[in-house]
Amino acid sequence: MKEKIGAKRLVVGAHHGFADWLMQRITAVIMALYTLVLLGLFLSSENYDYEHWAGLFAHPVFKIATFLTFMSLFFHAWVGIRDIWMDYIKPLSIRITLHVLTALWLIGCTVYAAVILIRL
Repeated sequence: MKEKIGAKRLVVGAHHGFADWLMQRITAVIMALYTLVLLGLFLSSENYDYEHWAGLFAHPVFKIATFLTFMSLFFHAWVGIRDIWMDYIKPLSIRITLHVLTALWLIGCTVYAAVILIRL
């Protein structure tokens, strides 16, 4: 008769590990590239007045890049905060409430960022 050694591992969770890891890396690269471009523009500029920077952010390509960066930031935050809620908040009702509040906050931030960029 064979003896079973050790307990069977109970697999739980949402099983998004690799996809979440990959999205965190992709969004981090997008934010890092945008930061390097912005830093390069700042360091290469001799004109630091409002009109120069407003003109830069008014350009359609820069608006799209800025919005993509904000979307990356918000998605990056969502994955990180969601994982924190899933790992450390055990009561389901509190965890779901925190997920909903976090999602609403990030959706509000996305809308606010879009409104700001549209008005420029």
